[in-house]
Amino acid sequence: MTEEERNTIIGYRLKRAAETLVEAKELVSTNLWHGAANRLYYACYYAASALLIKHQITTHSHAGVLNQLGLHFVSKGIINNEIGKTIKQLFNLRQTGDYDDWVVITEDKIAPFIAPAEEFINEMEKLININS
Repeated sequence: MTEEERNTIIGYRLKRAAETLVEAKELVSTNLWHGAANRLYYACYYAASALLIKHQITTHSHAGVLNQLGLHFVSKGIINNEIGKTIKQLFNLRQTGDYDDWVVITEDKIAPFIAPAEEFINEMEKLININS
């Protein structure tokens, strides 16, 4: 992949992250908590995958994105632990909400993640734009 192609994909993923965060907030405003959990996770996922693409780190799964983000950025102190935990917690919440029967996701489970998800995305953008 050329640098130009990489930059195009990075831009696309960051745009998706921003749009998906807006979707999540709209779902929150209408009390659609399962959908909000899904969209908050995906907003962070798109931003994290953009950062990995920037650094030419290849993954093939959601777990791979989480693992590589931890290995290359959280464990080295580039991303602080709290920000790093955000995407993992959202992944777990999204997984249970999407795949487990009888799970009820409520406002008290989602509301604490709105600001951290936004912070996560902003941090990914900042790291992508360093030395661009």
